Amino acid sequence: MKIVYEIHELTSYINWAYFYFAWQLKDERQQSQIRMEADAFLKSLDGKYKVYALFQIMDAYSESDDIVLLQSGVRLPMLRQQQVGSEYLSLADFVSDKPTKIGIFATSVDRGMETDFDDEPYQKMMAQLLADRLAEAAAERMHEEVRKNYWGYATDENLSIKEMQMERFVGIRPAVGYPSLPDVSLNFLINDVIDMKQIGISLTESGAMRPHASVSGLMLSHPKSHYFSIGKIGDDQVADYARRRQLPVEIVRKFLSANI
Repeated sequence: MKIVYEIHELTSYINWAYFYFAWQLKDERQQSQIRMEADAFLKSLDGKYKVYALFQIMDAYSESDDIVLLQSGVRLPMLRQQQVGSEYLSLADFVSDKPTKIGIFATSVDRGMETDFDDEPYQKMMAQLLADRLAEAAAERMHEEVRKNYWGYATDENLSIKEMQMERFVGIRPAVGYPSLPDVSLNFLINDVIDMKQIGISLTESGAMRPHASVSGLMLSHPKSHYFSIGKIGDDQVADYARRRQLPVEIVRKFLSANI
């Protein structure tokens, strides 16, 4: 399912805290000023650029630390916490070993938002940071629509946007490259399932997405699911993960360098 958003449809979903952090602004007056400038810039972009969401809800089940997609047979290998004192969690723990539903998604912006302002450093930075926020806002709104309508496992949900940003909803939306799903190369497997080029996303040799202002990941509905960090893993898990990814250990070590 592909959704095309106008910029004004997403502005209320923007989490401005991350925008201020990117500018390294802690003073409220400075934040207020940059917010006014950002609002004006967004209005100038509205109608010229669009934001996209792409998702698929499918049958899947867990097998050990893999999430297996039934229709395609694609296996999504997950990592498991190994550090002493952790919960020793894997995202596969939140998927039943019997057929159930999961979601896979990607969001992105028109590529021009990252290339059309190269001649003016301030506008280029503003456009890039707002593009990042819009891609995240699209993921937030798309996930809300999935929970309440397309998947419909939370039809009675009635949360404010602030409550959604505080993750008060049922289920989680772990993104590729984030602490519970750190291997960016998983984008190759996700791309095999949903074909990201439908919304203009291409992948680098490492699996990074272009435009940079793009988000991809999973949607899980388990009521006890929550976010966590994989943290450091041992050589035993690296070898097992490489086997499940069907890749050489040396390549996997590069993909997981921050976790080794």
